[in-house]
Amino acid sequence: MSTSDQVRTILGGTIQAYRGDPAYRDRPDVHNELDRIGRRLNQPIRIALAGTLKAGKSTLVNALVGEDIAPTDATEATRIVTWFRHGPTPKVTANHRGGRRSNVPIARDPHDRGLTFSFSALDPVDVVDLDVEWPAAELIDTTIIDTPGTSSLSRDVSERTHRLLVPEDGVPRVDAVVFLLRTLNAADIALLKQIGELVGGSAGALGVIGVASRADEIGAGRIDAMMSAKDVAKRFTAEMDKTGICQAVVPVSGLLALTARTLRQSEFVALEKLAGVDSAEINKAMLSVDRFVREDSSLPVDAATRAALLERFGMFGIRISIAVLRAGITDSVALADELLERSGLVALRDVIDQQFAQRSDLLKAHTALLSLRQFVQHNPIYATPYILADIDPLLADTHAFEELRLLSQLRGRPTTLNEDEMASLRRIIGGSGTDAASRLGLQPDTPYDGPRAAFAAAQRWRRRAEHPLNDPFTTRACRAAVRSAEALVAEYSARNR
Repeated sequence: MSTSDQVRTILGGTIQAYRGDPAYRDRPDVHNELDRIGRRLNQPIRIALAGTLKAGKSTLVNALVGEDIAPTDATEATRIVTWFRHGPTPKVTANHRGGRRSNVPIARDPHDRGLTFSFSALDPVDVVDLDVEWPAAELIDTTIIDTPGTSSLSRDVSERTHRLLVPEDGVPRVDAVVFLLRTLNAADIALLKQIGELVGGSAGALGVIGVASRADEIGAGRIDAMMSAKDVAKRFTAEMDKTGICQAVVPVSGLLALTARTLRQSEFVALEKLAGVDSAEINKAMLSVDRFVREDSSLPVDAATRAALLERFGMFGIRISIAVLRAGITDSVALADELLERSGLVALRDVIDQQFAQRSDLLKAHTALLSLRQFVQHNPIYATPYILADIDPLLADTHAFEELRLLSQLRGRPTTLNEDEMASLRRIIGGSGTDAASRLGLQPDTPYDGPRAAFAAAQRWRRRAEHPLNDPFTTRACRAAVRSAEALVAEYSARNR
């Protein structure tokens, strides 16, 4: 029985217990809350984007979704928690204090960037959050939550994010967090620790990854800016590894990623013209923003178009585009693919897929267990001790939870493993993907090697777990690897029956 099925069984028994208790039989609020916990198991995974003010959260939302739907230049947008969900047609609803709901008008963007919505008629102080339904394929399996900046000068604005990510009742509102960093300070570390304790329960973080955001600006828009950003991400990772807060820090240029996913043919034509300009002339024109958009420039693209390119690509994006066009890119699709790869978004999506999407049922089950535990403790009945007796072992002993915790802790805890053993351990417990081939390091076209490789892995890690010089943490990690390998052996055996 899967973890999700076990949670559903516990939840079903809990619902029956409350329906049979005279004190709660006629309490619709209680039954609605239990139903809500159950519905969450069937809903998309919830991933919140958090970070300091102007970290680029809204731009990254747009890049992940592939559409310009999150306003990035509205002051009000930075003050409101916004939920982006899949829906058949575009719809935006404002949830006001006191329970009132209102529709937010949707209009076509004046800059021809598709449909968008405006905050002009809303009072941010009166709005609790926004629900945005959008027919984007990327939102079918994932709900993305854009949060206000944690370093806002307004205490109420920062507290909106804290209430979502670290609610006072201890009941998780999200399943995983992508935390955007431009610097790494004590306030960020403190908030990340709080998030990790809540999302992962008392045993540590289950779903937190970091992003070195606006990565192109780290290198001042130079063509090697992403290299500088990777060095910064490594430093962030080293600092975060000491705390076991999150599993990875990925450098991303959200602006370049969004532009790549929404590249227009007219922009490609303009960039092609710029790529054909003599190197000395274009380099001189791009010494500064002012030079690049000058009206009296001799560049073969008019000033208005150059200004539009600058807004969409940034200096870094334009430089990269010119470089790859000169290297032989001949069409807009190939250019978009190249820019997307260089933006860091592909790497981020891979991490999100490995750590979140492939474990979405597990993360949702974990959130449901924590929510249910909190609920029965605050609404005690005769069956509460029995319900907790079912919940607590599942939270503590489920091997998939242990894998996720170890992936966080392995970076920051000393072990007696060498580099090859560490890489193999991370792989077998799902650090490169949760499918059998990824765990065993097999090529997708060699499935016949799976049973033998799984059996060998189980033997290897069983021997390594018994090494006399192991410290307790190394032994624990090796035993987890044994369980992971044995699960693969059982999986292959079941397939061959």
